[in-house]
Amino acid sequence: MLELAAIVLTVTAVLAWFNERYVHLPATIGVMVIALFLSLVIQGLSSVGIHAPAALTRSWVEALDFDSLLMNGMLSFLLFAGALHVDIKKLRDYWASIGVLAILGTIVSTLLIGFASHWLLGILGVPVALPWCLVFGALISPTDPVAVLGIMRGAGAPDDMEVRIVGESLFNDGVAVVLFTLLLSAAQSGESLAGGYALMLFVEEAGGGVLFGLLLGYGVHALMKRVDQYQVEVLLSLAMVLGGYTLATHLHVSGPIAMVVAGLVVGNHAWTHAMSTQTRQHLNDFWELIDEILNALLFVIIGLELLALPFHWNYLLVAMPLIVLLIAVRLLVVAIPVSLAHRHFRHGSIAVLTWGGLRGGISVALALSLPAGEARDVLLNVTYLIVLFSIVSQGLTIGALVRRVLSTGGKGVRLWL
Repeated sequence: MLELAAIVLTVTAVLAWFNERYVHLPATIGVMVIALFLSLVIQGLSSVGIHAPAALTRSWVEALDFDSLLMNGMLSFLLFAGALHVDIKKLRDYWASIGVLAILGTIVSTLLIGFASHWLLGILGVPVALPWCLVFGALISPTDPVAVLGIMRGAGAPDDMEVRIVGESLFNDGVAVVLFTLLLSAAQSGESLAGGYALMLFVEEAGGGVLFGLLLGYGVHALMKRVDQYQVEVLLSLAMVLGGYTLATHLHVSGPIAMVVAGLVVGNHAWTHAMSTQTRQHLNDFWELIDEILNALLFVIIGLELLALPFHWNYLLVAMPLIVLLIAVRLLVVAIPVSLAHRHFRHGSIAVLTWGGLRGGISVALALSLPAGEARDVLLNVTYLIVLFSIVSQGLTIGALVRRVLSTGGKGVRLWL
């Protein structure tokens, strides 16, 4: 395991250097694009009879167990680090729109994508049973702020747009994981999920995650108030993330939601009331570094994951109409609440929130956790292609869209991009 970690970290470091020195793409997108290009080169070598590089790299990628690595390790760190730097006062100003997008939006998106993809896949000649299409709807609905956040900040995105996208992304990850778990259990058992029972389980997981996150956050906050040594406080934050996420799984509450809530508490209350300036700076630097390193690792693994997939080029024909479907559903989910509360949104918000809803690593990880079968092969491949399109196409153009919205005041910006 140590050897594998050394290989992946070394590859990531080299690709990050190459991107910074020659490619000059945003860091996370750059390393993923280069890793994807390497995957295609290795696939090309394999097609002409040079199989050793593909076999070796595939063995590394498969040994990583990406879904377990992300869901049981990296995700807790990424969500906590992301929430740590969110100003809860700004979040409070937009809590209604964030809640609607993160909770109701994710549920509606799951159902719309599930039913529409079932119909569309049947037309395309790769029928997938409705329960598995609903599972697909859950795993592809969460948005990922990682790739787009730095670009939006560089483009000078106003606080309301940035906070809404980040806030929604932090919370809808947890909501989507809960929905995915419920729908996957129903699909595997072959039994329908009763509405009342599903609602009870959802409230138990999501609500329990919020309460557990509050207990964790305020508990660590109380401990931090009684010491003033940054090494100890960094260690406490690490223990909270690792220990808290693990305990959440045993308590059957949402670990992702718990980490977001705990991060908000520590980043706002402990940040201002329990730390000296020196401790605050060290803790901030530590978690920023963790966030950047893990994001780079995550996107390199996504780029290399192509080598481990049961991939066929025919899946491209299946993925393209699904990409259009996802953008249309995202537009619908965003446009309705924004239009109803248009006084609270600046012009151009629909376009930015729609195009800024990138899909990321959590969708790939959830797809990889699906049980073996024909449905898994189809859903895994189209999920991977959708994520690649989303990160590269949307991630590289969202900055230009934000600048256009700001320069025109949102007037003349089309909803369909």
